[in-house]
Amino acid sequence: MGIFDALIGNANAIDAGKVAGKLEGILLPGEELSLAYKLVRDFFVFTEKRMLIVDVQGITGKKVEYLSIPYRSITRYSLETAGTFDMDAELKIWISADNNPIQRTLKHGTNVKAIQLALSAGVLR
Repeated sequence: MGIFDALIGNANAIDAGKVAGKLEGILLPGEELSLAYKLVRDFFVFTEKRMLIVDVQGITGKKVEYLSIPYRSITRYSLETAGTFDMDAELKIWISADNNPIQRTLKHGTNVKAIQLALSAGVLR
């Protein structure tokens, strides 16, 4: 990921195995990561059960917030693909009882179809 992407907040797809160790004790036994995206120190992942957003805080990074979003609580979502002049894709997820979506900007070239499939597989069961 380039420094410019990090500064403007673009998430970059990464190998899920690279963050699996950081989720030890958070994931259920047998719960496997299917997709992972990283933004500087923060990252978000998709499993077969939920989406996890990990917010690393503070200078040392010892304080970490884990936001677990079970697919059953997602009421709707939207994926906007990158265009010719707008180089970034955007993911919005609405959670039940919250009018404001969770938003993440995705780096140009991100496989938004994989995200679409992961969300559909979880939400539409």
